[in-house]
Amino acid sequence: MRRYAELWRLPSAPLLIVAGIVGRLPAGIAPLAILLFLADRTGSYGVGGIAVGVYGLATAAVAPLLGRFADRRGFTAVLIGTGVGYPLAVAVLVVTALSDAPVLALYLAAGLAGTVVPLLNSTLRAIWTDLSGSDSTRQTAFALDAIALELVWMIGPVLVATFVAFTSATWGPVIALTGAGVAALIGSLAVAASRPSRRWRPRPTEPGTVRRTPLRARGMVPALVVAFALLFGTGAIEAAVAGFADAHGTPALSGVLLAVWSVGSAIGGLWFGAQRFAVPIVRQYRWTLAACAVGFAPLAFLGNAWLIGLVLFLGGTAFAPAITVQNSLVAELAPRGSLTESFTWLSTITYAAVASGTAIGGLLVDRPGGVTAALLLAALAAAIAWAVAAMPALYPRKVTT
Repeated sequence: MRRYAELWRLPSAPLLIVAGIVGRLPAGIAPLAILLFLADRTGSYGVGGIAVGVYGLATAAVAPLLGRFADRRGFTAVLIGTGVGYPLAVAVLVVTALSDAPVLALYLAAGLAGTVVPLLNSTLRAIWTDLSGSDSTRQTAFALDAIALELVWMIGPVLVATFVAFTSATWGPVIALTGAGVAALIGSLAVAASRPSRRWRPRPTEPGTVRRTPLRARGMVPALVVAFALLFGTGAIEAAVAGFADAHGTPALSGVLLAVWSVGSAIGGLWFGAQRFAVPIVRQYRWTLAACAVGFAPLAFLGNAWLIGLVLFLGGTAFAPAITVQNSLVAELAPRGSLTESFTWLSTITYAAVASGTAIGGLLVDRPGGVTAALLLAALAAAIAWAVAAMPALYPRKVTT
């Protein structure tokens, strides 16, 4: 644990860690809460899944623009603007659904909320990149960031499940979404007020060079394709688990199973972040993705909640390490002066992939045998992620040797 102790002593590290967890709680709460809330209001998981997809795709569309702005002007304005805007947009979504508005209005309200999701993932990763003084410290920082996200994905579904269990399928998600809005506001303002955020300055480009878009950097597009495939699979699993729990008459079970998955991932990430590997980043990525694919594969053939929970826990131990290496790879590939935008593209892919996986998974779950089909889709997506990562010729030499 020495590496984590060293990281904790970095300037404002405790504040960034805690505020990062609080501010990103919407990532763990909103997808499941929106899915369950709108499925209850409309009677269709397909409508709920599409709304989650619209929410995520709206985030994906706007985030790169916010990241580019942050790379040029700093984080403060972006964090304050999205931190204040998110709870207001969530309130619009809740009121729209409770008023039995048309489905199109629900999609528009979900999209509005998605456009103002706080830009905390990219901000924190850019800050950690600057604060960490070596590759090993950066790996530990990214591992801790991945663990923080796993805590978010663990706490969020449990909160949703708890509110549903103790209230109803309508008011439980409403309470959860309200809490997500408050958490986003608090976390965003706290990070914006931190010393590393206020003092962060963009990295200047080399004299005589033009600032490059991250998508033109060699290896960046393949890395983002891999990320999309892996995270698409997680979205499909979320929808499948929700459908499985509902089919067994216990909607709250979905939150418990997803939390078990996150616990396994957090344990794997904690171990991985304490290690130091003399292996190229792309090879590490390939190994962790292979482990994720192996973990996804059996889920479609299990019909028992205990077995699904066990496999999710064991398979989850590879997920945070894969996300850790993914962040390190993007940091290595990012053009100078475009670090935040590079991480924002990764966040964009994350939101778009999870949203797409949840939307398609939700449509499948509405049909006979849909839970099995959604889980098979997740396993296929993970296998595609591994296959792309297994082609080192797509990446520059500095990340393959």
